[in-house]
Amino acid sequence: MKICISAMENNLDAQLDPRFGRCAYFIIVDTETMQFEAVSNDAASTGGGAGIKAAQTVVSKGVKAVITGNVGPNAFEALSAAGIEIVTGASGTVKDVIEKFKKGQFKKTNSPTVNEHAGLGGKP
Repeated sequence: MKICISAMENNLDAQLDPRFGRCAYFIIVDTETMQFEAVSNDAASTGGGAGIKAAQTVVSKGVKAVITGNVGPNAFEALSAAGIEIVTGASGTVKDVIEKFKKGQFKKTNSPTVNEHAGLGGKP
């Protein structure tokens, strides 16, 4: 299964970035082979619409799940519309997060966890 983890750096030892729309990288991982691709998040520095742009990038990679710290309403809606499972509240290294996911230690998120523009320093 292909999953996406929001990350602060471009490798499996990177810390999970708690922001989805404005994370530095998306680590796209095949959970069976552990092969991965680090994708720079071009939406991180945009003035607005980061969640939607980030979601479009992830959707284009064919992932089945996104694991992050928090997700705003626009990203949540775009990912959900594409049939992607969203998991929030994660922390630790990308490698640790993958192992927890494979062991079924996360629960699907059913609604946004922060308000719009939270990744810009707004209040959750």
